[in-house]
Amino acid sequence: MRGGARSTTLTPALSRKREREEYDRRMDRHPVAASSAEARRAFYERIGALGMTPLWEVLGALVPPQPTSPVAPALWRYDTVREHVMEAGRLITAEEAERRVLILENPALRGQSCITQSLYAGLQLILPGEVAPAHRHTQSALRLVLDGEGAYTAVDGERTTMRYGDFIITPSWTFHDHGNDGTEPVVWLDGLDIPLVRFLDAGFAEKSAAKSQAATRPEGDALARYGMGLVPMDLQQQPHEPTRVFVYPFAKTREALLGISKAEVDPHHGFKLRFVNPATGRSPMPTIGTFAQRLPKGFATRPAKSSDSSVHVCLEGGGTATIGEKVFEFGRRDIFVVPSWQPLSLAAREDSVLFSFSDRPVQQVLGLWREQRLD
Repeated sequence: MRGGARSTTLTPALSRKREREEYDRRMDRHPVAASSAEARRAFYERIGALGMTPLWEVLGALVPPQPTSPVAPALWRYDTVREHVMEAGRLITAEEAERRVLILENPALRGQSCITQSLYAGLQLILPGEVAPAHRHTQSALRLVLDGEGAYTAVDGERTTMRYGDFIITPSWTFHDHGNDGTEPVVWLDGLDIPLVRFLDAGFAEKSAAKSQAATRPEGDALARYGMGLVPMDLQQQPHEPTRVFVYPFAKTREALLGISKAEVDPHHGFKLRFVNPATGRSPMPTIGTFAQRLPKGFATRPAKSSDSSVHVCLEGGGTATIGEKVFEFGRRDIFVVPSWQPLSLAAREDSVLFSFSDRPVQQVLGLWREQRLD
C-alpha cells in the first residue's frame, strides 16, 4: 500500500490460526498437560469467572436416565399434629396471620415450604367466630376438610359450607375468604401450586378492600349451574380455564366410588376416579390433578410408579402404604407423600377411601407424564 502502511485485515482462516496460536501459547504456560485433572480444574476456574460451566460434568444430573427425585417419602399422623394446629389457634388469630396454617414440609426439602418440588401443603385452622380475610393470588388452591363443622369458604361471591371430606377449589386469581359460623374449630388441608408458580416467577397477590365478600349468588349455584351434566347455553370455556364448580361434596364422591365397586377392580389402583371440570373433561385446575380412590377391606394393590409426585389423604379406613423401600401405617386423616418414580403399593386393613393430588396435568400438557405398572 502507498506510504508504506500495511493492511491489518485478516482472512477468517488466518484469524482462526492466530487465535489457535495464542491459545497454544497460553497452554504452554501450564506445566501440566492439557488432559490432566489439574489442567481441567484450572480451565473450569477460568471459564467459571466468565459465567460458564462444562456440560460434560453435569450431563447425568441434567438429563438423567430416569427421575431421581430429592423428595422423601413421609407421613404425618393427624392425631399427632392436631394438638399443634390447635395450639397455633391460641397463639395467633386468623386475621393476624391472614391464613393460620402449619406447613407440611417434606423432610428432604426443609426450609423450602413445600411437600414436593412442585406442590405445597398445609393444615389451616379457623376457630368459631373468626374470618380469614378475603384476598386473591395467582396460585391455584384446593381445600380438603378434615376436622369440625360450621365453617365456610366464599369464592367470587358464593359461599359453600365446609363438610368433612369435601374437596373445595379456589381457582387462580379469584377472591376468597373463610369464616366459621359454627361452635367448633375447623381444620382443612390446603394444597397449592406455590413452588411451581415460584419457579416461574409468576406469583401475584392482592388483598380485598372488604374483609368478607358480599354474597352475589346463593349457595349451591355453581354446582347446579355447572356440575350436574348441564352448563349454561352461552358458556364458552377454554381448555386451560379452571372449573366453575368449586366444591365437590364428599357424599357425591363416596357415592360414585361405591357405584363402581361392583365392576372389576384395577389390580394397581383399586377403584380410582379423577375429578374433572364438567365443562371440559380436564382437570379442575390446570396445574393440580385430584383423585379419589376406594380400596376394599383386605385388598392390596400391585406396585406402580409414575412421574408425578403425589400427596395422599386417608378419609376413611386405614392400611399400609409401601413407598419404595419404606412402609407406613396410615389411618383416618393421615397424610403421606409419594415421590416421583418411586413404586407405591397400598394394602387396606378395612374399607378405605383416599383422596390425592399431584402435578400430573402439567406433566401431561408438556408430554412428560409416565406411569409404569409393576407385577
